[in-house]
Amino acid sequence: MAERFPQQHILSPNLPYGLSLTWRESPDFDPLRARETLSSQFDPAAAILGIGDPLLQSLSLPLPALRPFPSLAGPGVSIPSSQGSLWTFATAKTRSELFDISEALLALFGRDFILEDRMETFTYREGRDLSGYVDGTENPQGDRAFSVAIADGTSAPRGSSFVAVQRWKHDLDLLHTHSRSEQDRMIGRDISTNREIDDAPISAHIKRSAQESFSPDAFIFRKSMPWAEGNGKGLEFIAFGSSLDPFERILRRMAGTEDGIRDALFTFSAPITGSYYWCPPVSGRSLDLSLP
Repeated sequence: MAERFPQQHILSPNLPYGLSLTWRESPDFDPLRARETLSSQFDPAAAILGIGDPLLQSLSLPLPALRPFPSLAGPGVSIPSSQGSLWTFATAKTRSELFDISEALLALFGRDFILEDRMETFTYREGRDLSGYVDGTENPQGDRAFSVAIADGTSAPRGSSFVAVQRWKHDLDLLHTHSRSEQDRMIGRDISTNREIDDAPISAHIKRSAQESFSPDAFIFRKSMPWAEGNGKGLEFIAFGSSLDPFERILRRMAGTEDGIRDALFTFSAPITGSYYWCPPVSGRSLDLSLP
């Protein structure tokens, strides 16, 4: 069997402009044709591609480790599921490049898939969230990033990955009604220095989502990017893992399902979409959709 590798853009740094596209199956969907398109015609050098549980079912591909994104509820918290069939994510140095990638994907997928959602993303102030706080401070690096994000062949094919995609919508006007000190304590970091605040409340975001505080550890590899469209703005949260379990444990704690304490992030932000996808490995220059 040919060696399998991760899709090349999963672990690479984001470029300044991004494009997150969600697709659903068209009325003319043909599973054999769609599988051929994904495995032989899609170019993994152009974008990351993830397959949702609905599409895996349609393609008769069994992968128990993939499941639909769950709807969750906690104290004053509602986390929706908007599970898609197919997801692509590309970043580029210019919007012109993104346009060309988008047009190529529309032409490639046009017979079997309909574009359901499109969101352009961007890098803000060298990697900050629109709230002004540095995003992804605890992201693993190097070999650790690989082991966190990429499956080892135990529950999914070696070289593949799982990704959680959520769109969070911020109310920055509400956030800015709070003092800088109050904002810092919501996040658990000093916005100027990015240092952790030792006496931050248990509801602080870094306390609720501290990856090393779970047993076992719940590390994820993030590639999130801000978005702003019309009157809305927020974060396209994108997190890869060798399984979906670490992300989901973090999300459940953030929602307060464990102890009734919700993450202070919900004070000014809320998720409006949520999907899980499996990102197949690459063999040669093509996606390898073969499963045991």
